[in-house]
Amino acid sequence: MTSKDAQLRQQVKEEILKHGEKVNSDSYRLAFHLMPPIGLLNDPNGLIHWKGEYHIFYQWMPFKTDHGTKFWGHYITDDFVNYRHERIALTPSEWFDKDGCYSGSAIVHEDTLCLFYTGNVILENGQQEEYQCMATSTDGLHFKKEGPILSIPEGYQIADFRDPKVWKKDDAWYMVVGAKTDKDEGKVLLFKSGSLTEWEYLGPVAGSKENGLKEFGYMWECPDLFHLEGEDILIVSPQGLKAEGMNYANTYQSGYFTGKLKEQEGRFDHGSFKELDRGFEFYAPQTFKDENGRRILFGWMGVPEQFEQSHPTIENRWIHGLTIPRELKWNGSQLIQEPVQELALMREAVLLHSEISIENDQKAVRGISGRPVELHLELEELNDQFAIEFFHYASLSFTKKDSILTLSRPHLEDKSKTEFRRVRLKNGLWSLRIFIDTSSLEIFVNDGEEVFTSRIYPDLNDPDILFTSLGQTVFSIEQWRLKGYQIESIGDA
Repeated sequence: MTSKDAQLRQQVKEEILKHGEKVNSDSYRLAFHLMPPIGLLNDPNGLIHWKGEYHIFYQWMPFKTDHGTKFWGHYITDDFVNYRHERIALTPSEWFDKDGCYSGSAIVHEDTLCLFYTGNVILENGQQEEYQCMATSTDGLHFKKEGPILSIPEGYQIADFRDPKVWKKDDAWYMVVGAKTDKDEGKVLLFKSGSLTEWEYLGPVAGSKENGLKEFGYMWECPDLFHLEGEDILIVSPQGLKAEGMNYANTYQSGYFTGKLKEQEGRFDHGSFKELDRGFEFYAPQTFKDENGRRILFGWMGVPEQFEQSHPTIENRWIHGLTIPRELKWNGSQLIQEPVQELALMREAVLLHSEISIENDQKAVRGISGRPVELHLELEELNDQFAIEFFHYASLSFTKKDSILTLSRPHLEDKSKTEFRRVRLKNGLWSLRIFIDTSSLEIFVNDGEEVFTSRIYPDLNDPDILFTSLGQTVFSIEQWRLKGYQIESIGDA
């Protein structure tokens, strides 16, 4: 541990001691989502299953509720319900990461846990440089920084070259990195290595004006390339997409391409881009394959530069959380997202109602109320329009005629206005699985064909969940009360 590293850890410890009570007293603190002990959380990082435990690292700014010089926070779990918040994994302590340890990934090599991350540096003249770095650990808790391992190819901007994702295929290691060209075009760059410390540049495998794409964003962040059930899938967060009808409604987007990766040619032949989540807050997702063969995804329940300072939690010195973990599956035509099965460990009291019929009316259903809860709805008949209102704050509505599903809520910045996020469903609406936390919604539509992830800030004393139908709607509903995550703080610094 260097003196700078020790100093930073002490400063974080003092910050938590000074303001931790204020943070923890916030009634909007989430019951079953990972959050920062204080300050700002953003991208999930370094997701890996190692020696029977899941390591979930995350971008963390402990000193304010805004972006800046990032640390890597660290949670560990063996069941996605009981967690340990461990000591900080990475601090911005060295010349190559002094202005932030930015996002990255993790692999295991020769029984050593290796983190790959972007070191951010601001020069005296204000210019920014980003370096791809490595850190190693034999116990999963204490990390030795190995420094920069990768040079930026010619034609790309060193201020926008970040978020390495590493994996192994056959006897070689591969890495994708998000980048911006000198012409302000977003790309995903592919590298190959036999040693993890020396990397060969293979080329841009995807990006704006690649593989038949037209102009498609000026920067591609957080690339994640993996194989799933016969398909090669690239998840990425392109910045600079303009809204097109119901698509690309957030400031920045996250989605995926499917196709065939040709490593030796440095090419990824792929189809069209599909958004992963239709809600208000979802960005920078990352996946990993666990020891059971599942492909699991976490996302950041936030969007950069999208009314972040209008979230009411900043008054209590914290902001943002991660999504619940989701298993990814391929159904033959698209990705399906399902909450991991371990989340059922949170279930407590259950209510079941069948054959509920509503016609041209709004009403409550006995016992269906409050939070945190999990709801399952199966729609048996829907003639015209159906809606669910959450706590007189947010609403999910479906119109059969045009097959459009809409989520609405008050605008975070101007509460006199209403925000909307929409998607057209291919096969109508027949199933909803909804996780309602203290201040969030995650709505899985038609067994995970579409997902809406959003923060909500209703009156905490309002428990009402109301159901409305124009025409007749018949549905069954099941509700579980959720006990939430159990988190033990082992070491905040």
